[in-house]
Amino acid sequence: MSITNLLATSNAVRLDGGSLFSRFAGKPNHFLARRMSQTTRRVQACCCHRDTMLKAVMPSTMPETETRSVSYGIEIVSFLKGKSYLVTGATGFLAKVLLEKLLRASTEIGKIFLLMKSKDQESANKKLYDEIISSDLFKLLKQKHGSSYEAFMKSKLIPVMGDIGEDNLGIESEIAAKISDEIDVIISCAGRTTFDDRYDSALNVNALGPGRLLSFGKDCRKLKLFLHLSTAYVTGKKEGTVLETPLCIGENITSDLNIESELKLASEAVRNFHDSEEIKRMSELGIERAQHYGWENAYTFTKAMGESVIHNQRGDLPVVIIRPSIIESSYTEPFPGWLQGIRMTAPFILAYGKDLISDLWADYQSFCDIIPVDMVANAAIAAMAKHGGGNVPGLKVYTLTSSSHANPLRAGEFMDFCYQHLCDSPLTDTKLDLERIKFHSSLEDFTSSVSNKIAKQERETSTGRGEGGGDSHTTLSMKGKRKLNYFVSLARTYQPYTFFQARFDDTNTRSLIQELSMEERKMFEFDCRCIDWEHYIVNVHLPGLKSELFRQRSS
Repeated sequence: MSITNLLATSNAVRLDGGSLFSRFAGKPNHFLARRMSQTTRRVQACCCHRDTMLKAVMPSTMPETETRSVSYGIEIVSFLKGKSYLVTGATGFLAKVLLEKLLRASTEIGKIFLLMKSKDQESANKKLYDEIISSDLFKLLKQKHGSSYEAFMKSKLIPVMGDIGEDNLGIESEIAAKISDEIDVIISCAGRTTFDDRYDSALNVNALGPGRLLSFGKDCRKLKLFLHLSTAYVTGKKEGTVLETPLCIGENITSDLNIESELKLASEAVRNFHDSEEIKRMSELGIERAQHYGWENAYTFTKAMGESVIHNQRGDLPVVIIRPSIIESSYTEPFPGWLQGIRMTAPFILAYGKDLISDLWADYQSFCDIIPVDMVANAAIAAMAKHGGGNVPGLKVYTLTSSSHANPLRAGEFMDFCYQHLCDSPLTDTKLDLERIKFHSSLEDFTSSVSNKIAKQERETSTGRGEGGGDSHTTLSMKGKRKLNYFVSLARTYQPYTFFQARFDDTNTRSLIQELSMEERKMFEFDCRCIDWEHYIVNVHLPGLKSELFRQRSS
């Protein structure tokens, strides 16, 4: 059994919890006191912020034009009414949450065309039903529409056979012409998100895909906006301040980078690699090329290329780029804790919860920059409404991150919260005496500590209890070596983020929040300053992760 499968298959998941602090008497928490005081200050700050805004809408405190701007906001719901969309990556985590919010926010929304990679239309229809219409994510819409739910969904969501990796998106000409006549907004969510993806595939989708989609958009007679979902780590910067500015080769990307040359290099490599090592070699090539130019992995590197292609080819089309940090489970909408897939921080949390590992190659003071998926969706919709109504050419970048604010979540706090939850509500039927995470500043120390833990577990398995002895550096079994290699690989993959010290500028995002009316702020919340991190991790995210693990095992 692979190590990945090992993490996802253990004893039955317990979804019940106990008192959050029942296991913590006498156990010091080096972040708890600071977090409690910061939580109080954050709640006060958010309340003061809202009070300030309530006062700000009073006519006596501002000119008439400004009063109208704040009280009416940017009229998001009015913008959504009657508009039609083309969405790529529609069955992905973020895109599904975005679709759900669009449909729930406006029942009078137009058609939403979903580009789906499938062998025929029947397969596309089945994919729509299985992965979207039947998803528990849409249960509020099911409750709202009752017996007419499926009819409503099928009237709004139109599956379209196609492929972001092909010219003209792989759409049949007649269907492409129909879509071109109807859509008002293109939402670009498609992307290959594996950090160590093979280079040729990442280039084709992440670097060239946005250009293909943009070319399609230029033939759409009603198109008002091109909205692209990127990543906050797209600049490759690891220190200082990451600005909300567009990426352009020759300006903030070195002029040495030539996308055509990279495509040629990848194509030649594919021709040269004909053995079973092809995938591994193409993956290594992606990492090598990314690090050569200052990025950490093929994902962020090719996403940067994609942004530069958009910048160069957009012409006079209004463009918005949303750059979220690490997207995790929903904070409140459509319900807390919704997650799709064992992703991002999940593999490590699951391994820790099953006592397979208690070490982390990280700086405990580094920023753990996660953002709930529903806040990213809300921000995207708000930006779409702001820039989709004026037909004003331009490119605006919005950064959605949690480290931009006064009380960012730190890696040490995150792991303390995980420890807190997993002690009270274990992943396994057998209650484990989990250790607090040990942070290591070097890969060598991390590897040694993990190896010793695996060796100890193997001795305990072979002797029954493992008491007394044996060399702490016992040679690992083949299975133990595979475990160690997996955890070291995982540590290497996440190292750029576990030691991340840069801060993100979010001036544009904060300005967008200021333009929302009070009603819009309630309906489309994306102000990260109001996140209670302990509540989110302990009571929302980790229970949501358990539910997703249980769902996957049940299916």
